[in-house]
Amino acid sequence: MRGLGTGAIRSDRARKAAIVALAMIAALGLFASACATGGTGARDEGPAGGNTVVSHTTPSSSPTTREPTRMDVVRMVKADPLVSSAVKNDLKPCVGDEYPVDVSYGNLTQGSANDIVVNVMTCGDAVGVGSYVYRRAQDRYHNVFKAEEPPVYAEIDRGELVVTQQVFDKSDSVDYPSSEEVITYRWKAKHFTEQSRTHNEYSNAVGNGDAVAPTGN
Repeated sequence: MRGLGTGAIRSDRARKAAIVALAMIAALGLFASACATGGTGARDEGPAGGNTVVSHTTPSSSPTTREPTRMDVVRMVKADPLVSSAVKNDLKPCVGDEYPVDVSYGNLTQGSANDIVVNVMTCGDAVGVGSYVYRRAQDRYHNVFKAEEPPVYAEIDRGELVVTQQVFDKSDSVDYPSSEEVITYRWKAKHFTEQSRTHNEYSNAVGNGDAVAPTGN
């Protein structure tokens, strides 16, 4: 080393030796700590509180892990290729930003999150024009049921899907159907299967204008 005397060289070598010795002691200390805890040399990390936390990226077009809001559901129905254009045309705000949709959340398909039952109605007379069930899988909601024969309405009843469809005869007015079909569906083998069907006949003497109210003396 040019410019340094013998004493300086020895001092420098001693300093380097001391640094190496300290590094070896520190390494041995870490190795002993890892062996004592049964680790691999690096710190073993686990989920806090015993809960497994899975981090994944959700596409921007799919709902997040939170439960979708009514507006999320409206956008989902509008973007759904399985929903008819006629229903999408009816899916417009009635007043302000209030859309004619009923939304229910519940467990119908034993999935990882609540299923969503959506009923799209008309603004004027609240006639159901479309009923749908959306199931969450692989970070997206999928349309697993639809009924688009109005008037129709779907709801969750004790873990089953119950769909009511009113039936009109040719002589019926739009306010008074002749009967209704109540169909119960259950999720089985990755789709809904019909479990039961009930047919209810309405009275023609009620509400159609033919019945005459009694008058007093």
